[in-house]
Amino acid sequence: MSATDGANYAPDPMPAPVVGPGEFVFAAIGLDHGHIGGMCQGLIGAGAQLKWVYDPDPAKVAAFRENFPQVRVARSEAEVLEDDQVHLVAGAAVTADRAALGIRVMNAGKDYFTDKAPLTTLEQLAAAKEAVAATGRKYAVYYSERLHVEASVFAGQLIEAGAIGKVVQVIGMGPHRLGAAGRPEWFFQRERYGGILCDIGSHQIEQILHYTGSTDAEVVRSQIANYHNPDHPELDDFGDAMLVTDTGASGYFRCDWFTPDGLQGWGDGRSFILGTEGFIEQRKYMNITTSDGPGHVYLANGQEETHFNVHGKVGYPYFGELILDCLARTENAMTQEHAFKAAELAVRAQMQAVDLVPRPAH
Repeated sequence: MSATDGANYAPDPMPAPVVGPGEFVFAAIGLDHGHIGGMCQGLIGAGAQLKWVYDPDPAKVAAFRENFPQVRVARSEAEVLEDDQVHLVAGAAVTADRAALGIRVMNAGKDYFTDKAPLTTLEQLAAAKEAVAATGRKYAVYYSERLHVEASVFAGQLIEAGAIGKVVQVIGMGPHRLGAAGRPEWFFQRERYGGILCDIGSHQIEQILHYTGSTDAEVVRSQIANYHNPDHPELDDFGDAMLVTDTGASGYFRCDWFTPDGLQGWGDGRSFILGTEGFIEQRKYMNITTSDGPGHVYLANGQEETHFNVHGKVGYPYFGELILDCLARTENAMTQEHAFKAAELAVRAQMQAVDLVPRPAH
């Protein structure tokens, strides 16, 4: 981050590949969620080599290979885990199965990179923590709404540069389009997907912790509902929560499955970050009613009010930092404590959530 006369902030330089060909090899196991594509693209963009893919469903593997034709198809999970060349395994399994996969990966001596939510229960969290401690491997999490969104990356750079002073509140909104007809059966099963606050709420909790510089928080109140999907009674189509962090900051977020079909994208994700000396708004994926595209950041402080369009100007430094962390055994991309704390708070928010609308017994 650079600044002139304390204002006129500009993004850090675009990240470049951090390793050469063959220096960092990874594999993909578990193709149940489409996020696996973004996870792999991010690592490849940072210089990693994708060697293997494995999933028991040949159709998922065939679709994956359309985007990554260079990948080799493994005959089994064991074939991947026994390959000494593989540094890391990326996975987007069914949410409830992600911890078990990660433990197998770490026990095989490899680092693990999972889609969010990284787990669905406190018991899974305890087992994952135990495996990390026993193996010394990483259980990294793809909290993509911050890590793979340029507006979110730049907002973090502004905060780090002191553009808005001390952060005292983060408000996040994570709306998504449901597209129920194209969703797999597990997506509607509470035990399998974990509930809305555990699932897409984990994005928001991670951002609250990160932007406030917090290591812990209390879930003061959380709520869920199924307002409009009686055919899927275990689905939460709405959820929100209020948190107070260990820095004394306030956090509130709302997530839902109510993006209307007339909207240009899958969801108008936004965040509002209040500091003691200014505020930041992110319009992450669009500027509604315009064709301006993604990557809009608005800053107001004692020196300026500015609209930054950072699309194509910031990039995604997390992936290169993760690769270097795996090689050097450092924690610059994200600490293990932070990744697990966001997951823990998401599970706790789900566990204590008040259901706002009675649901039929099932």
